[in-house]
Amino acid sequence: MEALVNNGVSKAGQPERRGAQRHRVLKGGVLTFGGIGAFEAIVRNLSDKGATLSFGDATGVPKAFDLAISGEGAKRHAQLRWRFMNLIGVEFI
Repeated sequence: MEALVNNGVSKAGQPERRGAQRHRVLKGGVLTFGGIGAFEAIVRNLSDKGATLSFGDATGVPKAFDLAISGEGAKRHAQLRWRFMNLIGVEFI
């Protein structure tokens, strides 16, 4: 997998603040919440501590949910950390 950062600097030239290095991926994901809601997403990058997800429309994504990632066995509980247009960043808790 390709690392998203080099020497503590993000590709955008900003200091890297993540606790774990993320790697580019392209996997399907399903968010579930409240026992009744679900969204499909694309996992764009992933680490042990979090991920970036993309959607057709990210405005309805709740602040906390369970995330199932294709090819991985267990669901992870995630918390929304940031949102920008059709992208969100999550932290696994």
